[in-house]
Amino acid sequence: MKILAIIASPRGMKGNTGRLLEEVLHGARECGAETEILSLSSLNVHPCVGCDLCHKTGICSITDDYEAIKEKLLASNGFILASPNYIFSVTAQMKALFDRCNGLIHCMALEGKYAALVETSGGGEDEEVLAYMARFVNTLGACSVGGIGSPVAGVRTFPAEENLFSRARGLGSELCRSIRERRLFPEQDEFQTGFRARMSGLIDFMQEHWLFEREYWQKRSQSR
Repeated sequence: MKILAIIASPRGMKGNTGRLLEEVLHGARECGAETEILSLSSLNVHPCVGCDLCHKTGICSITDDYEAIKEKLLASNGFILASPNYIFSVTAQMKALFDRCNGLIHCMALEGKYAALVETSGGGEDEEVLAYMARFVNTLGACSVGGIGSPVAGVRTFPAEENLFSRARGLGSELCRSIRERRLFPEQDEFQTGFRARMSGLIDFMQEHWLFEREYWQKRSQSR
């Protein structure tokens, strides 16, 4: 079982988000998962330039680390998204990655995969950022098994730390169990069903221009 963790803190694993992510990964490894961490602070992911080439070929025109990250996501069984709260949202590093995933979103290409979410903040509003990341996960076609967020109490320290870390390890275990048991999350189905219809309509409308995505959905429907 392969679980890919993507952390978007400018401090990488040395910051508060990295500390909380460590506990989630600990729980995943205890369940036998093979884990890999990608730190966006040490990778090169440029903002989307809106050239539309990915819609035609399935490959981004920008030469950076995005395509390698995409392939690792596609090869994983599950993934973890981790970001500090920067002005009520994810960091610019994570947002750049999200925007570059538009092809994966249009194809809902991570259907059948599972994700967990990690967030830290200076003063709260944790649920808002976790909800945003969960929605992103669903647009990829994947299911969110849950998230954990917390304000900090200092450098790499948290309020009620023992309880928080226990819950974080439990989240890592839950991710593994969901993958093994192919768990269903009916409460996410309604959004994904509506989003799938939305993407289908959009691709039908843009079919002369979005050749890759049109062919992707055609092959997908034929294989079912």
